[in-house]
Amino acid sequence: MNPPVRDWRGLRVWLVGASSGIGEATASALHARGAQVLVSARKAEALRSFVAAHPPRDGAMAQAWPLDVTDAQAVTQTASEILAQGPLDMVVYCAGHYREMRASAMDMAELRQHLDINYIGALHLLHAVLPALIAQGRGHISLISSVAGFRGLPKSLAYGPTKAAITNLAETLYLDLKPLGLGVSVVHPGFVQTPLTAQNQFSMPALITPEQAARAMIAGWERGAFDIHYPKRFTRWMKLLRLLPYRVYFPAVRRFTGL
Repeated sequence: MNPPVRDWRGLRVWLVGASSGIGEATASALHARGAQVLVSARKAEALRSFVAAHPPRDGAMAQAWPLDVTDAQAVTQTASEILAQGPLDMVVYCAGHYREMRASAMDMAELRQHLDINYIGALHLLHAVLPALIAQGRGHISLISSVAGFRGLPKSLAYGPTKAAITNLAETLYLDLKPLGLGVSVVHPGFVQTPLTAQNQFSMPALITPEQAARAMIAGWERGAFDIHYPKRFTRWMKLLRLLPYRVYFPAVRRFTGL
């Protein structure tokens, strides 16, 4: 569905939300494959540590671009400076925010923070880079969603809807940008050991490391996939749940979660 990536050497990849977790692990793995990785996040010190740990070698390099995705002007300015150095081959939106929430304890500030980071931030990035990618007629955009966006889940009042929006956004982007020569992919991770999931107080089935997630994601880009999901022993079941009618789905979720 997308042009497969056969060689990462020399490719310029901008990963936004790469100071920890999946984003950091993916940036590290791409650097090891010879890519030029540009890492962004709010935590400037973490980005500097990443660059220090990934020195230039065999064409690979790393650059730190501290950035708050909720600041539209900052995103536009950073994108302009990055594009002034040369064209981008891939842009990956990894930024995310997660807190458990149920309808009986709504927190409007948290709801807005989820929306601003998980979804609006992606729009800021797209608005900043799409004109250049369309003009060059090539490139790839990858958005990190979640299986939590497949259907409504308990305790996911703030997080799930933003990830459902990201999935829908990626589908629409693919339809619009494929004819223009651009690739688009959406990533649906299951449970990954990250600072976000560390707050969960329940047993997370099929939990994997960020390094395993990075390998699965890169494999998906290399084969040209649109929908990249992992670990499949868990995500395939989540995909099946999407097919259930509501009269079956709601009781099944209650039984599975106990909520």
